Amino acid sequence: MSEQFDLAVVGAGIVGLSVALAAVRKGKKVVVIERNAKAIGASIRNFGFITISGQKEGDHWARARRARDVWAEVAQEAGIEVLHRGLVMPAYREEAEAVLDAFLQTDMGADCRRISAAEALEQIPSIRAEGMRGALYSPHELRVESRDAIPKIAAWLEARHGVAFRWSTAVTAVAGTRVTTSRGVIEAEACVVCPGDDFSTLFPDRIAPYKLRVCTLQMLRVMPAGPIKFDAAVMSDLSFGRYEGFADLPVAKALCDRLDAELGDMRREGIHLIAVRSADGSLVVGDSHVYGNAQEPFAQDRIDALIMEAFDQIFDLPGREIIGRWCGSYASSGDRVVMVDEPADNIRLVMVTGGTGASTGFALGEQVVNSLYA
Repeated sequence: MSEQFDLAVVGAGIVGLSVALAAVRKGKKVVVIERNAKAIGASIRNFGFITISGQKEGDHWARARRARDVWAEVAQEAGIEVLHRGLVMPAYREEAEAVLDAFLQTDMGADCRRISAAEALEQIPSIRAEGMRGALYSPHELRVESRDAIPKIAAWLEARHGVAFRWSTAVTAVAGTRVTTSRGVIEAEACVVCPGDDFSTLFPDRIAPYKLRVCTLQMLRVMPAGPIKFDAAVMSDLSFGRYEGFADLPVAKALCDRLDAELGDMRREGIHLIAVRSADGSLVVGDSHVYGNAQEPFAQDRIDALIMEAFDQIFDLPGREIIGRWCGSYASSGDRVVMVDEPADNIRLVMVTGGTGASTGFALGEQVVNSLYA
């Protein structure tokens, strides 16, 4: 006899877990089906940096703001350590300063403020003060260790909320209420497929019209020579020129033009600086963005060197050492930040298509579940 559930979720990354949480909060009996023995994709390979300021204005920024609040609830209940809070974005170019000031005039900047170089140094003493024209401080952001947080969320959903997990189980077809897997059939009144950057296994005909690509990124773990104070995430002028909440502001064009002229190699590789701290004192640093039809499996030393060049332009940390390197990948679209498709009334196909799953997934999960159980 096949197993019976209210909702089957395909994929145990952050989007799938978010859908599962939203569903159990509505009293639904949920199963999460994951083809690997554990989550190994984008959800554990990025910064664990729940980012609000800089997200695309409008619905997506609102998703990030809501998701941040859910993260705060889940972290406390699931025993996930929040390593630091907030974001410091020093501006070194006058064009970046103009973007900073323009952002503060938007609704997105209402809870943020401009701080001096001295105030930035109080939180991050290793930031280079020379040439800093000020910095944006955003209070919203949270930092967790993704590779620890994602398994803890799954374990908490199972233990606290009764979500069933079927690991090492591939879903080969979804039709009606029947979910066919490599270990048998599961019956579910509804199904949400969260395939990450797998465009070919389930509903490829539904995915193809969206013309998605795969973005490959390179990441580094950097250990300072000694203990340092690092009380917030840090981004840079490059981030003012890349994140849509900043870069879409009309005043940002001048910054982008200057960055193209001065840092052309970095811009061509999609590099913008993010640095966040881990519990052992190391920093997760990145990242680059290269687009294609599949993940690029081989990291390039040249790109790592460019990331570290961007890092050293912002931080004065002599003796810092690279102690880890890895690649990640995610689904990317040129015209949307999320993709929600409806193959049937009771089926949803869901992807975050801009690399912001950790930042927005919990809110997107609520929206998807609400659409199923309106």
